[in-house]
Amino acid sequence: MFKYMKTLNYPINIKKKDLKMAKYMYTQFGGANSELAAALRYFSQKFSMPDEKGKALLNDIATEELGHVEMICTMIKQLTKGASVEELKMAGLGDFYSEHGMGVYPSNASGEPFTVTYFSVTGDPIADLSEDMAAEQKARAVYENLIELATDKDVLAPLLFLRQREIVHFNRFKELYEHYKKKGY
Repeated sequence: MFKYMKTLNYPINIKKKDLKMAKYMYTQFGGANSELAAALRYFSQKFSMPDEKGKALLNDIATEELGHVEMICTMIKQLTKGASVEELKMAGLGDFYSEHGMGVYPSNASGEPFTVTYFSVTGDPIADLSEDMAAEQKARAVYENLIELATDKDVLAPLLFLRQREIVHFNRFKELYEHYKKKGY
C-alpha cells in the first residue's frame, strides 16, 4: 500500500529558466540510469526477495525513487517555465516540443523514450541486489555530472540531495546483499 504525501522529498524552487539544464535533467527522468528505471526495477524485484526484510527494503526504496521522479519532473517544469518555441528550438528541444508540447515525457537527454530494457529482474536476490548497487552508483555518477553542468544554486541544492540519496540506497542494498550472502542465498 502506498500513501502519497503532497510534498516533495526536497523543496524545488527554481526561479531562472535554463532550457539546456532542463534537457540534461531528462536523463534522470527517462534515461538508463534514471529515477524511473530505479523505481520500476526495485518494485519488480521485491517480489523475488526471500523474506519480508528484503521485500520491505526494495518497496521502500522503490517508493522513494518515485518521489525522486516527481522532483526531477518538477525541476524540468520549472526550468522550462515561460519558454518560447524559439527558445526551445535553440536549446535542442524542438523535436521534443513537436511531440509533447510543454509536457514532461520520460526520455533521456537525447530524446530517446524510456524503455524497460534499461533494467533486469532475474529472480535471484544476490544477482538483483548486485544490479541494484551498480544502478545506485551509476545514478550517483550521473548526478555528479549534472552537478558539474549546473550553475544555479536552486538547481544544485536538490541535485546534491538526490546524489546523497543514491549513496544511502547503495549502502542499504549492500547491507541486504551481505545479509543474504551470510544466509547462503
